[in-house]
Amino acid sequence: MSGASVLYDVPGPKAVLRNRILGVVTVLVVLAIVGFIVYRFAVTGQFDASRWNLFTYTLVWQGMAQALWATVSAFLAAGVGSIVLGFVLAIGRLSDHAWVRVPVTVVIELLRAVPVLVMMMIFFYGVNSIPGSTFRMSAYAAVVIGLVLYNGSVLAEALRAGVEALPKGQKEAGYAIGLRKSGVMAFILLPQAIRAMLPVIVAQLVVTLKDTALGFIITYPELIYYAKYLSSQPGRPLLQAGLIVAVIYISMCLILSGVAKWLEVRTRRSPKVQHGHGGNAAADDESTLTEVIALQGRSGHPDAGGLH
Repeated sequence: MSGASVLYDVPGPKAVLRNRILGVVTVLVVLAIVGFIVYRFAVTGQFDASRWNLFTYTLVWQGMAQALWATVSAFLAAGVGSIVLGFVLAIGRLSDHAWVRVPVTVVIELLRAVPVLVMMMIFFYGVNSIPGSTFRMSAYAAVVIGLVLYNGSVLAEALRAGVEALPKGQKEAGYAIGLRKSGVMAFILLPQAIRAMLPVIVAQLVVTLKDTALGFIITYPELIYYAKYLSSQPGRPLLQAGLIVAVIYISMCLILSGVAKWLEVRTRRSPKVQHGHGGNAAADDESTLTEVIALQGRSGHPDAGGLH
């Protein structure tokens, strides 16, 4: 039995024909909707040259580039911070000590429950309105901190789920070869959990990228904020600015998805160990990380010295 037929029966001739008909109908409906939208744009004069004249100026594109960099810089800082915070919270969530696990669980649930926009507004408007305080939080800091706290808590739950989904034998085998809990987590469980949850992590990073657009509400000068500024110019090219910004966001998301696909391909194959001058057949592509570490320890691999 093939892997595909485990979850559902192989479709017969009638089902194949029905699926093809539904596919064609769906494509036609989508094309009809797109065509109607384009028709309405044309009827209302959205494609007139006067509507796009603003985008022929160099200063406009310089401003667009600055807004793009503001978006990317906030995303890079928030993405790295979210991953780091996600690892820290996930490790605390998986702790055997209740005095660590319970508070971390409460923090994760609270951060996940608060909308990211509310966090941004609390840090920007709330902190800056504290009476007698000389500390001023910038819009950039408020956006990054809000994104880090929210997305880091979501990534923590994803990593926890990935670790707990692994067979219990992985952890037991790690203890059997002499690793402590920190070594089991660092060398066996987390690498496999990251590999398994990579699509979820990338999807959350895409959400982080798109959520930077919420910064325009607290006057952070990112792409949406700049598009709103352009829409107030003569001709009011709101739709045109929105289309350009949408294309930029779609391009960035596609680039991020491409990088994730490349990482997935690179990490798909299990690590191999060398035994002497040749490969070790026991540590082939089907071996688990636990088996690889155990083989390295028995073969006296120099990198395995810290694992005993």
